[in-house]
Amino acid sequence: MRPLWHRLKSGDWLTPERIRAYSLIVLVIGIAAVAVWIGLSKGGIDRNGKPLGTDFSSFYAAGSMALEGHAAAAYDFALHHAREQQMFGADTPYYAWLYPPIFFLIAAPLAWLPYPTALAVWQFGTLALYLAVIGAILRSVRTDSTVRRNWLLVAIAFPAVLINLGHGQNGFLSAALFGAALLALPKRPILAGIMFAALAYKPQFGIAIPFALLAAGRWRTIVVACVTIAVLVAITAALFGIESWSAFVASSSISRKVLLESGAVGFEKLQSAFAMVRLWGGSVPLAYAVQALVSCAVIAGIVWCWRSACDDAHKAALLVTGTLLASPHILDYDLIVLAVAIAFLTAQGLRTGFRPFEISLLGALWIVPLLARSAAGFLALPVGFLVIATFYAVVLTQARHEAGAARHPDFAKT
Repeated sequence: MRPLWHRLKSGDWLTPERIRAYSLIVLVIGIAAVAVWIGLSKGGIDRNGKPLGTDFSSFYAAGSMALEGHAAAAYDFALHHAREQQMFGADTPYYAWLYPPIFFLIAAPLAWLPYPTALAVWQFGTLALYLAVIGAILRSVRTDSTVRRNWLLVAIAFPAVLINLGHGQNGFLSAALFGAALLALPKRPILAGIMFAALAYKPQFGIAIPFALLAAGRWRTIVVACVTIAVLVAITAALFGIESWSAFVASSSISRKVLLESGAVGFEKLQSAFAMVRLWGGSVPLAYAVQALVSCAVIAGIVWCWRSACDDAHKAALLVTGTLLASPHILDYDLIVLAVAIAFLTAQGLRTGFRPFEISLLGALWIVPLLARSAAGFLALPVGFLVIATFYAVVLTQARHEAGAARHPDFAKT
């Protein structure tokens, strides 16, 4: 038997048969869990007294307020909670509305529909977008019979899919926009700019992306993204009132202190360096200091990579994982965007060959959303952050080594 280290390095342990089997196991368990959860609910309220789709109830309530001409009031936690209680019952826990007014462009139309219909349209509509983008990233290798037979199963069984469905969250939309932007960037820079701009509804994703685009000199994409964001701001100000933007800015500091710094959302649920320090009992200033160091290091690596001759797939994977590492406010359902990194590197590996440890790291990246919250909650082990950081560091190190070998080919052969 080959030593474990060599098997991890080669990745030959993760055969197509095992990939299919693991995916089927996770998918069956996920479907069973969803079926039981829905079966135990009553009137759209689960056995814990929460609306099905939990976080989506926040979007729906905020959207209804926007339709009535009171978008700014959605940023008042008391008024927003009162609307949630009005819709879902007096015992409904609070799910905050933290998004910029851009997201009203989605939340308000959905609030026209009955809640169960709106939830279904939201979940399955954005899930379809996510799957379409993952399929597009893999298009060049889907002629392979193994890929053609397994890719959809692996994408649906990805544990972050179940997490996102359980929360009624926007991870599918984020992954679709991020993946579409990266896919379009080499040949369709204008479309990429529009996709990146649409991702602005998720401000915490915007820390690393501008540095990558600047480093690569993607000026058309940058200009289009800036113009598109300006247009979105103008449209939302016209539709929902400029005061909605003022209310969003004013609420941001409160939400940062309550949900992030004090851990109201749960440090085990957050997947960042900031949360790791707080989970281990560190102070808020120390957590911010560690997060700042991680963010700067990650951005520096992204800038180097995007300025180099590194292939587009590895640039994309580093930017996706770096985006998660650079922000203090990343939750477990945000890990769905890892599917974009996995898809890009899988396609590249099947075309040109996988680098050492790459297959094993991709396997770890795929399974980690299933373990991240539980490991942090029960063992105080921030496995989500650690796996993503390890993946980022290994991929960046290999990229730097290959860049050095390309500059000094004779030395690399010795």
